[in-house]
Amino acid sequence: MKVSVTEIEARSHAALLAHGAGQLQAAAVAKAVARAEALGNIICGLYYLESYCTQLQSGRVNGTVTPVVSRPRPAAVLADAKFGFAQPAFAAALPEAVTATRENGVATLAVAHAHTCTSLGFFTEQIAAAGLIGIGMTNASPIVAPPGGNKRVIGTNPIAMTVPGDGEPAMHFDFSTSAVALGKITMAKAADEPIPLGWAVDESGAPTTDPDAALKGALVSAGGYKGWGFGLMVELLAAGMTGSVNSLDVAGLKMPDGKPHDLGQFYILMDPGTYHADFGARFARVAEAVAEQDGARIPGANRHVMTQVDVPDALWDLVLTLSA
Repeated sequence: MKVSVTEIEARSHAALLAHGAGQLQAAAVAKAVARAEALGNIICGLYYLESYCTQLQSGRVNGTVTPVVSRPRPAAVLADAKFGFAQPAFAAALPEAVTATRENGVATLAVAHAHTCTSLGFFTEQIAAAGLIGIGMTNASPIVAPPGGNKRVIGTNPIAMTVPGDGEPAMHFDFSTSAVALGKITMAKAADEPIPLGWAVDESGAPTTDPDAALKGALVSAGGYKGWGFGLMVELLAAGMTGSVNSLDVAGLKMPDGKPHDLGQFYILMDPGTYHADFGARFARVAEAVAEQDGARIPGANRHVMTQVDVPDALWDLVLTLSA
């Protein structure tokens, strides 16, 4: 059925409130859910709402905690989420991070001890809305094996980058450093469909097209050793720089109870005019070369933001139940 994004945000907000979140916390998370749906990112949208609600009730995520924002150095901002949601922690720290970037040209924002942030692009596009280049990364529960291995070591460990443009991002990408997001494997299993070779390995380390074998085994990195290197970079910055836990020490993100996620997100904010005034011209030079080629595009350019989206009946019924 067709559902407006406004209704999705309202129902998500109501569901989170009904399961123990505070007003500000619920509003921040519901906004992220709605934005994901508006951009067609269904894995990070309503797909996660039941998990949020269940974990609020079990105490795996603290839905009422107030994040603590500090500035340990002139160009470094820290948001301690205190085992609460990542979205309100980021929102609380973003103004200070923007100020630090304006003052120093470049700044970093570390979000520590947080619940999964789902879509990183939701955050980097807010940085770009302030006229800054935003790069973000986060770790997750272990699901990716090293090339040639079969044991899970790091998470899907995504990276996102948004470049400000005239009224909308000039460039925007958000992708996992694994060959595919874990949600696509679980969705394939639910639909009883095979997965392509190159997404995952089974418990012995052999490539597989069976989603069930993949879920018992491990995902592989995008681009082999290249993606593995990026995944490790994310791991070291998201966990090491924030003081949050390694992917190895996080249980499944959607498990109903257990220890808090305690994940980290690490953001780099850059003023594009820090060194010279030609950033826009340099980007335009590349964008024009891409535009000359039929079918080619800059990532995220001219994104279609929907006001209504298709939601499976069973999922919407669940949302209505959660928000009642």
